[in-house]
Amino acid sequence: MPYAAKSILRACAAALALPAVPLTAAAAPALRVAAAPAVMEGGPLLYAAQQMGADAVVVVPGGAPTLFAPGDQAVELGGNAETQALRVSVEHPDLRIIQTVVEGLYSIVARRSAGIAALKDLKGKRIGVTASTSAAYFAHKMLQKAGLADTDVTLAPLAPSDLPAALADKKVDAIAIWEPQASQGEAALGQDAVVLPGAGVYREVYNLNTTAAALADPARRARIVAYVRALAQASKVSADQPSMVWPLVAKSSGFSEQTIALGWPHHRFGAALAKDLLDVLEDEERWLAPQAKREPRSRAELAKLIDGSVVQEALGKGR
Repeated sequence: MPYAAKSILRACAAALALPAVPLTAAAAPALRVAAAPAVMEGGPLLYAAQQMGADAVVVVPGGAPTLFAPGDQAVELGGNAETQALRVSVEHPDLRIIQTVVEGLYSIVARRSAGIAALKDLKGKRIGVTASTSAAYFAHKMLQKAGLADTDVTLAPLAPSDLPAALADKKVDAIAIWEPQASQGEAALGQDAVVLPGAGVYREVYNLNTTAAALADPARRARIVAYVRALAQASKVSADQPSMVWPLVAKSSGFSEQTIALGWPHHRFGAALAKDLLDVLEDEERWLAPQAKREPRSRAELAKLIDGSVVQEALGKGR
C-alpha cells in the first residue's frame, strides 16, 4: 500500500477514536421569577418575561418566600411588597432587595351611612383588612395619623377578594386594601362611598427580591441583570402604554381589563430602588417585630438586605 494511502487510513482511524464534540453549548436554564397571580403590581414582571421569551424567563405563582422553597421549587427572583420581604428575611437574612418595581397607593374606603367622613370617625368601627400584609400596616399607619390605635377599632381579617362584597353587604364599615379591591369597593357603594387616601401616610414599595447566593453565582447574576434591564423597560411601558400590559394582568389575575384600568392610576412605576427604602423598612420593622415576639432589627442589619449593585450594573445608574 502506498505511504500516502496508509497515512490517510491512520488519520481516519484516529479521527474515529476522538470523543464526540457537541455542535452547540447546552442552553442556560430559564430564569424563574415568582409573583402572586392576583396582584396588579406583577404586571411589569409579566411583561418583561414576555419580551425576553419563555426560553429565558418563566413566571410562576409565589413571591419572596418562594426564593427559599425546597428543591427545584425555589426561584431566582420574587416580587413582593416590602412587608413580606421583612417577614421572610428574619429566617433568611441572605434575602436581597434589588429593585423597586411599583409603588402602590392604597386607600381606606368606608360607608358614609356608617357615620364615617374622616379618619377619626373610624373609632369603634369594623375595618376589613388582610392580616399580615402591607394593607394591615397601611391600616395601622392611617389609624395612627388619626391618633387612634389598632385596639380602637375592630380589624376583621378577610381575603382581598372578599373585601368589596363585605363592605357592600355591611359586614364591615370600611376596608383598607390595595387595588383593584379599593376601587371595586368604591364602585359597589356608589354615592355612599367615602375614600380616605393614604398619600403622605404610606405607600406600598413592591420590590424585586433575590438571594445573596444567586448574586454570587456569575451565570445566575448575568441572567438576573438582563431581567432587571428588561424590567426597567417594562415599568416604562406600564406607565406610558399600560394597555400593553393589562391583557397579561387580566390573564394572570382573572380581573377584567376594565377593572384593571380603574385601579392602574393608583400605582407609580419605576426602575431603581426607592430612595427612602431603608427608612420604610426601619419603620415597618418596628411594627412587625412585636407581632413575632422579637426585638426589631437595627438599621444597620436592615441595610444589609438592600443591594443596589444590580440596578447599577443593569442601568448604569442609581436612585
